[in-house]
Amino acid sequence: MLKKLVLFDIDGTLLSVGKINRSVLGDALKEVYGTEGSTGTHNFAGKMDSVIMYEVLQSAGLSEEDIAGKFELAKATYIEMFRDLAKPEDVTLMEGVRELLDELSVRSELMLGLLTGNFEESGRHKLRLPFIDHYFPFGAFADDAKSRNALPPVAVEKAYRMTGRRFSEDEVIIIGDTEHDIACARAHHAKSIAVATGTYSAGELKKHKPDVVLENLCQTDLVISEILRTKIN
Repeated sequence: MLKKLVLFDIDGTLLSVGKINRSVLGDALKEVYGTEGSTGTHNFAGKMDSVIMYEVLQSAGLSEEDIAGKFELAKATYIEMFRDLAKPEDVTLMEGVRELLDELSVRSELMLGLLTGNFEESGRHKLRLPFIDHYFPFGAFADDAKSRNALPPVAVEKAYRMTGRRFSEDEVIIIGDTEHDIACARAHHAKSIAVATGTYSAGELKKHKPDVVLENLCQTDLVISEILRTKIN
């Protein structure tokens, strides 16, 4: 019987993508808008793809109206270019991830999903390259909402449609590598497991008061015990 809904972030948590993600986005924006804005230096960590696109273009002086008018074209261009150009060698799985997913996937009390700032098609491609996409039957993506904090209810609803089980707030675990993942969990009273495998150290993550901080996902038994442990309110 399903008891927990475990939602994983992608970038910095499950895997890392080389420079190609940033370069492809820059090329797509230049093709559509004539500028890549601040794509080369902007901090992407924990942000929605849609938010990133607006922020880097606004830095070049484009208005929200300018960006919105071509946004869907820019999104489609980025996704198409990323799927064409990103190769398996561009993606590195975080240490311990495959072993952890193997263990979690055979536990009948757990349902795995994604909660990520990626657009679905590009995010799924990132997961297909190292062959871990099949672990995640559904997810909440940047296509589904304008902010990360709006994604947990989307994930819960999608899980309900698939299983007929509506997970309560205290049955949801969000695993991510940034302050944004922690804030997202807190906003919906979900349990947050922060992992210091992205751009934030364990010390930096602790400042944002997640329920659990881990250096990495290598200790499979420890991660599973934290997932199963009841959240202390």
